[in-house]
Amino acid sequence: MLYTFLVKIVNPFLNLINGRPKIYNRENIPEGNYIIIAPHRTWMDPVLLALAVWPKKFSFMAKKELFKNPIASKFLKALNAYPVDRKNPGPSAIKKPVTILKKTDLSTIIFPSGSRYSSKLKGGATVIAKMANVPLVPAVYQGPLKFGQLFTRKPRQIAFGKPIYIDRKQRLTPEVQADLEKQMQDAFDQLDRQIDPNYKYIVPPKPKNDEF
Repeated sequence: MLYTFLVKIVNPFLNLINGRPKIYNRENIPEGNYIIIAPHRTWMDPVLLALAVWPKKFSFMAKKELFKNPIASKFLKALNAYPVDRKNPGPSAIKKPVTILKKTDLSTIIFPSGSRYSSKLKGGATVIAKMANVPLVPAVYQGPLKFGQLFTRKPRQIAFGKPIYIDRKQRLTPEVQADLEKQMQDAFDQLDRQIDPNYKYIVPPKPKNDEF
């Protein structure tokens, strides 16, 4: 209920201060559950991607430190977020989203690089997709990267690629994993060019006080 309530507040507010977003290739969104994968470019990514495909609802990974405060923990859980130890992820980092994808109507959003300060793709999303038997849906966001920049009216633009399906019988060998990562990166590059052929995202340096 809180998820829906906030969507109905946040979406009109963003449209008021920044205009309606431009969404490309919405027809690529499949039926049922799926995993949106995207380059992590701003802390707003999860919200903006989720809003782009509303009324579909999502679950979210969030670093466990955010759940230390009981009030914050209750709030995050009401938004379908669950804690993950990013330093030592462990099996639960895979099992939890797999369970959600298989047993609820919630899809999920995963940033394969794991951080805004890296462009190197990792394999967690592919493992989760295979175990849950759901497709990966590539997406990219171009637009304001900080909240204050939304007021400049630079448009929010999101493009979705064609789903990537992983055969459940396929072993994720290093070669297969490398091929899937190439498919993801190629999709990101193609979607960026579709929105703006001249677009180039520069990965920012990691702040010294940011553990993740």
